[in-house]
Amino acid sequence: MTSREAGMEGARASGHRALLLCGHGSRDAGAVAEFGVLASRLRERVLGSASCSYDQFGYGFLEFARPTLGEALDLLRSKGASRIDAVPGMLLAAGHAKNDIPALLRDYAKKHGVVIRYGRPLGLDARMLSAAARRVRAALERAGLESQKDRHGCVLLVVGRGASDPDANGDVAKLMRVLWESLGFGWGVVAYSGVTFPLVAPALDRVAKLGFAHVVVFPYFLFRGILVDRIYGAVDVAARRYRDISFLKVGYLDSQEDVVATFLSRAEEIETGDGSMMNCGLCKYREKVVGFEAEQGAAQESHHHHVEGIGTEEAHDHAHDHARAHFHTHAPYPHGDHPLGVRTLEEG
Repeated sequence: MTSREAGMEGARASGHRALLLCGHGSRDAGAVAEFGVLASRLRERVLGSASCSYDQFGYGFLEFARPTLGEALDLLRSKGASRIDAVPGMLLAAGHAKNDIPALLRDYAKKHGVVIRYGRPLGLDARMLSAAARRVRAALERAGLESQKDRHGCVLLVVGRGASDPDANGDVAKLMRVLWESLGFGWGVVAYSGVTFPLVAPALDRVAKLGFAHVVVFPYFLFRGILVDRIYGAVDVAARRYRDISFLKVGYLDSQEDVVATFLSRAEEIETGDGSMMNCGLCKYREKVVGFEAEQGAAQESHHHHVEGIGTEEAHDHAHDHARAHFHTHAPYPHGDHPLGVRTLEEG
């Protein structure tokens, strides 16, 4: 019997096991619905497998949507779950995955006497790179830019969510570099929708000066939501300003099979105890990362109580308050006054 099989056999013997997918949440009802589709696909794969070690599956959100993570945990516990494995439903390891969600899970486990084990986010997995490349190739095909020579005339602009964590921001830059090299673009640039720099609009202005005929803009997001809409809006503005350049909008990741398979792999890692690929060496909460030394050993606590479960319809003003308060509720971001901007991408 392999170590994985032994771990799964032990899990079956303990009974009342559940897997929880921990989402961020969104003010956009469509994005919340898309997350629900992903959760349904995972539920089918987790509970429909003969080798499944889980009795239940659930999902919840950190902010702006229901069920909240607390409500999802309550439901699993009401159905008899006493051992819960939680996977962050997020692309990269920034503050939400490193701090907010594990703090909430820790407090819940202590209060209710349940065992909760926590996995890692999707990260820069080979399957995630394949899912990203598939979206970029599809956009190139739609534009008739399929040959290697065509790609040499294109700039790839990858847009990440943006965080006050250089580790997560660096992962977006690494993803861009891998796509740049593997797909053979003429140049590659990274931008972010908020919190860090450069933001999308200044990045588009600079890219337009590089002299390429085509700009391929890829929002590296799981689901559409308000920020992706605003990224596409910024591309429309740039297209009107630079009429001699063609701008291609690449689709976001969504619930591709590679994405689902990566989530399943993260759950399996919890079973086997294989978390060796977590990048703790550049975690600002564990190490003295240059420029972020003050955050080493910071208290692990969630900063999202004021927006838990408020719902997509009533969340608009709260969300803007949350964005403005970001640098007050967390440790000060050392580049909060950067000339290329660190505020979240807003309309207009």
